[in-house]
Amino acid sequence: MLLGFFLLPSVFFLDIGVCMAVQSELRITTIKQEPYTMTKGSQLEGFCMDLLSEVAKKLSFKYKVQLVKDGSYGRQDENGNWNGMIGEVVRKEADLAIAPLTLTAAREKAVGMTKPFMQTGISILLRKDISEEAGFFDFLTPFSLETWIGVLLAYVATAACIFVTARLSPCEWSQAQSEKNRFSFLYSLWYTAGALTLQGVGHHPRAPSGRVICSSWWLFSVVLLACYFSNLSSSKTSESSRLTVKGFEDLANQNMIEYGCLAGSSTLAFFKNSNNPVYRRIYEHMERTKSFVSSMDEGVRRVKEGNYAFIGESVSLDLAVARHCELVRAHEVVGMRGYSIATALGSPIIKNLSVAILQLSEAGELAYLRSKWWASSCFADKVKPSALQSHSLKGMFLVLSLGLGLGMLLAVLELTFQSRKRAAEQQKSCCAVLNEELSLRLRNGRANKPQENVEKEKA
Repeated sequence: MLLGFFLLPSVFFLDIGVCMAVQSELRITTIKQEPYTMTKGSQLEGFCMDLLSEVAKKLSFKYKVQLVKDGSYGRQDENGNWNGMIGEVVRKEADLAIAPLTLTAAREKAVGMTKPFMQTGISILLRKDISEEAGFFDFLTPFSLETWIGVLLAYVATAACIFVTARLSPCEWSQAQSEKNRFSFLYSLWYTAGALTLQGVGHHPRAPSGRVICSSWWLFSVVLLACYFSNLSSSKTSESSRLTVKGFEDLANQNMIEYGCLAGSSTLAFFKNSNNPVYRRIYEHMERTKSFVSSMDEGVRRVKEGNYAFIGESVSLDLAVARHCELVRAHEVVGMRGYSIATALGSPIIKNLSVAILQLSEAGELAYLRSKWWASSCFADKVKPSALQSHSLKGMFLVLSLGLGLGMLLAVLELTFQSRKRAAEQQKSCCAVLNEELSLRLRNGRANKPQENVEKEKA
């Protein structure tokens, strides 16, 4: 009875303390980092803000959010003092710290940490041209898709112009009634392909109009091939120095690209305290070269600039990949850990917070928030920057177009001049003779037959 007399008041006051702690307005400290906490006008939004709202609904407490004063997560100095969000919780300046706070042994000694609301690990952020292997069709990369389409259209248009001028020009086909035309459409395609590869094929045009078109196509081909081989050589040179990095062992065994992590982060502590020889080499390299960055944004920027690999937490790297389509995260993930909410040591609400986080996880709410704030903005792979765009050759396309047009015009003038001569000899109008010549030269399949065969068919 005496023991119960002392225990009942203690339990009563403990319950009151829990209720007061949950129902009073809690001071929340956080840090700005996309997409966990971001500013939108005068309000804060993001994954952590949505998580805080859901937890507050379950535990029925009010809260006031403030950004951490020194902009740090929390690191212990040589005197044992903590800065950042962990320091504010330790000094009772905040009741909770909600952010991507990694659950570590050192932090667990200083503050209370809830069950993790997100699992993460350590991985590598790279540019795609460093991480990807050469493909089977890399020989097409010197030109962009638009350029290849333009070359194909130019090839077909040139072959068609050679075919038409060979039929129209009397210098090329003088006797349309009895002489066979050497430039069929298939032969024109073959002739144009041979000229594109700088190989001579068969008969060459005799008419000035055909020679103008061929000269324009030859010039276009020479410049096109020069650009192609120059760009291909540059891409092959870069490929020879391209490094395929799939994991930490590949990263440690090379010295072509620099790599580093966030200064004073738990990622750095992982490599520093590891007994794995590969991880130790990575730490010693980073310590020797001082290749650390002061923020996540700086790490992403250096990776985008090239020749740098950023080592960080996989969840944050996944966000960078979703926002920057030229980046990719290595598949290897080591040192799995979790993000937790920090409270003061001995806080009465830490268990309730952990239960609320587990309930949200089991209900799929955490997965929904992850998909909401990590949505990718990359819909398709962009064309490699080494690809030569069509506008880079627009001058040569213009020269070719002018050559084709001039050749067609000369063919018409040649036929008109020939028609005028025949009209004077036959005492007919020039237009009538020109129409007869056009009809004879452009009829499908009949212009190549001898005149006597045509007369037999008419009979």
